[in-house]
Amino acid sequence: MPTIEQVVQRDICVGCGACQFATRGEINVRRNELGYYSADLSRARPHNLATASRVCPFSNESQNEDVIAAAVFPAVLKSDPRTGRYLSIAAARVRADDYLLGSSSGGLTSWILMQLLESGHIDGVIHVGQGGDGLFSYRISRSRQELTARRKSIYYSTSFNTALQSIHGDGQRYALVGVPCFIKSARLLCMEDRLLAEQLVYFIGLVCGHLKSAAFAELLAWQCGVSPAGLAAVDFRLKQPGQDAGRYHFGARAGLVNSEWITRPTSQLLGGNWGHGMFQLNACNYCDDIFAETADVVLGDAWLPEYRADWRGTNILLCRNALIQQLIDQGKTAGELFIQPLSVAQAANSQAGNFRHRHEGLALRLADDQNAGHWVPNRRVMPDHNVVGNRRRELIRRRRELSRASHGLFAEAREQGSLDLFIDRITPLVRQYERYNAASLPRRLLGLAKRRIQLILS
Repeated sequence: MPTIEQVVQRDICVGCGACQFATRGEINVRRNELGYYSADLSRARPHNLATASRVCPFSNESQNEDVIAAAVFPAVLKSDPRTGRYLSIAAARVRADDYLLGSSSGGLTSWILMQLLESGHIDGVIHVGQGGDGLFSYRISRSRQELTARRKSIYYSTSFNTALQSIHGDGQRYALVGVPCFIKSARLLCMEDRLLAEQLVYFIGLVCGHLKSAAFAELLAWQCGVSPAGLAAVDFRLKQPGQDAGRYHFGARAGLVNSEWITRPTSQLLGGNWGHGMFQLNACNYCDDIFAETADVVLGDAWLPEYRADWRGTNILLCRNALIQQLIDQGKTAGELFIQPLSVAQAANSQAGNFRHRHEGLALRLADDQNAGHWVPNRRVMPDHNVVGNRRRELIRRRRELSRASHGLFAEAREQGSLDLFIDRITPLVRQYERYNAASLPRRLLGLAKRRIQLILS
């Protein structure tokens, strides 16, 4: 049977909406009671299940990132198994500090999109912004004002089907912004739909640690005193001038007229520790693409010591498209951009924790699932119980359990209107995880020292 059925049965669906678009709505992708999108296959006919499997980023019938990249990028590009293909790698930042205050990191994502839009290479941008279904959804921006209002990182489950349907066949060209699996599924859609392929002309990728359900925003806001029922808006990354770039705050606003933002340091909020994986979608346990290997350009945070201390934020930037590279070079020459070339090793090191989760962790999770008799999608990482030692192995398993439990526990707390209920029940799992985390810290520090030596020698 088409493996998209296994994807949905095992809750590995990421909710991107590609299957809904490809089957003209016969498959319905909607937000579930846990706050994330997933596909309903109950009404899909066999031929449409086969079509859906070809565009699903986690099915076995869809082409993997290596095959897609070989089809869409010039063969002359450099390549590395950690990053995929690349034309250039750099740390980058918009130089205007006032602009950076409204950006999550170095401001390069919105800067590139504005250059593409205002130079006439595209007519609009398909990206996530406030409003629609929930606090955020995929929107279409056609002006500098709309782009500026919808920038910043958003950690919230979304689906791009409605946005793609709204532009399909309108004769205009667009850039699509998304995390790696969304960019992959959009590329797969373009292989199935020639008209869409003519319209989606640039793919802008975002380095991804993992996707969150809507419950992530609700939990952080609840701790700020704004209940899920009264939540009107959130800001996931409020910069703090003079502090480490990673010391950003979270902001929430109630649905009251003229209500003020309530902010708290994200690091002080339960769930704010990215390593705990609370409200992570299960699909993210099966992803091996960190640097959006099918995107024309990918941007993330340059979590390296030499940039982390700068409160303004700095992007890691991997470019695979000659035109976008030309725009970046022009921005540097004009003094608009700070650009510092980086090595592949530095790029990988900026996402060291991400690699541990998506490579070492993935190898173990695949092996665990296979031993339990579960179906798993084909990945470029091979199942391996021995990829890490005993302590690290248990840490990976505890993180998976903590992530899984967070969804149901929060849904129950939300229904009963009790934040304390969630805190009381999730805290023992957090403490258990942290015991293993502390035990594995010396080994990780040794690994960090080895990586720094390699960077010096490279």
